[in-house]
Amino acid sequence: MPDMLMVVDDMAKFVSNYPEYRKTHGNVTKHVALVSEMSRMVEERKLMQVSQTEQELACASGQAAAFEAVTSLLNNESVSDIDRLRLVMLYALRYEKESPVQLMQLFNKLASRSAKYKSGLVQFLLKQAGVDKRTGDLYGNRDLLNIARNMARGLKGVENVYTQHQPLIFQTMEGIVKGRLRDADYPLVGNHFQQGRPQDVVIFIVGGTTYEEARSVALYNAANPGVRFFLGGSVVLNSKRFLENLGEAQRISKSSTLL
Repeated sequence: MPDMLMVVDDMAKFVSNYPEYRKTHGNVTKHVALVSEMSRMVEERKLMQVSQTEQELACASGQAAAFEAVTSLLNNESVSDIDRLRLVMLYALRYEKESPVQLMQLFNKLASRSAKYKSGLVQFLLKQAGVDKRTGDLYGNRDLLNIARNMARGLKGVENVYTQHQPLIFQTMEGIVKGRLRDADYPLVGNHFQQGRPQDVVIFIVGGTTYEEARSVALYNAANPGVRFFLGGSVVLNSKRFLENLGEAQRISKSSTLL
């Protein structure tokens, strides 16, 4: 009789807990399905190879290796048009002066391999944001302090090749905290550092900010409790939206030229 009571009691508990079990089981099933679909897309589009090459284009120096890696991915049928375009843009921004012949080869290959995105968009990007237009030290190869930091990072190695890129906003935050921003790039009204290190700083990026920049601000705030940075922007950009905005700017530029 006691055994029967235990069985009945266990059945009662199971019936009572069954709705929560079904909910948990449903959530697990959804998560597994989501991860499986993401894994399929990553493999189908060769996003691991694409992402690693993008990171190395932004962080590592070595034009010959970069050209070979980008060319290989442009020839890969699994790589999507938008990923091909992004790779050529990153290469162009980094090596436009160093390898103009190879860059033209990538322009031609992109135009022949991509039906939707043409190389003229890359050239428009260079016209608007090329090395002759940019201020600051985007790749850490102008300022001696940044060069030394990059060399030290190269000797130490990176823990994760897919997250090695550090957006320029990190250097900007450090410059604000330490009072090292160049007046030519960031003109000031009055002397804001007479009162000591700033405690609350709002950074607003006209044209849009990115999720990586938001992550960088959050990590910097966590590691530096004496100062708080607040990030804002016209929009929050991903690569697709950035390319759409760039294409629209190109169309407007062409229209104004015709007028």
